[in-house]
Amino acid sequence: MEPESGSLATEKMDIIIGNLLRAGVVLSGAIVFIGGIVYLCRHGFEMPAYHVFHGEPSDLRDISGILHDVLAFRGRGIIQLGLLLLIATPVARVAYLIYAFARQKDRLYAGVALIVLLLLAYGLSGARV
Repeated sequence: MEPESGSLATEKMDIIIGNLLRAGVVLSGAIVFIGGIVYLCRHGFEMPAYHVFHGEPSDLRDISGILHDVLAFRGRGIIQLGLLLLIATPVARVAYLIYAFARQKDRLYAGVALIVLLLLAYGLSGARV
């Protein structure tokens, strides 16, 4: 198998990244839309009490609670899953970049992408300084 030229490999990588981002946004948007329909079917005629603040329910604050709500076909859980996928899309892009740069034997960019992935993981973990 012949190694790809630099511009051909970069163009192929750009196409894969574009498709990955597009698929992530479309999939998460579809899931949020479905969750919105489910939520409106169940709660669309309720009168909101805007004078009282209700924070996010505790079951929607962690992944296991979100998955439990999705399996129970609750609209808020489905919407939250779509939002998690939307957040995961650029993280998946950075993970793919590590793989692609390592495959091209470009250690510098693979290392920079790894640092970015670690910073994203740290920031998304909710760790406090």
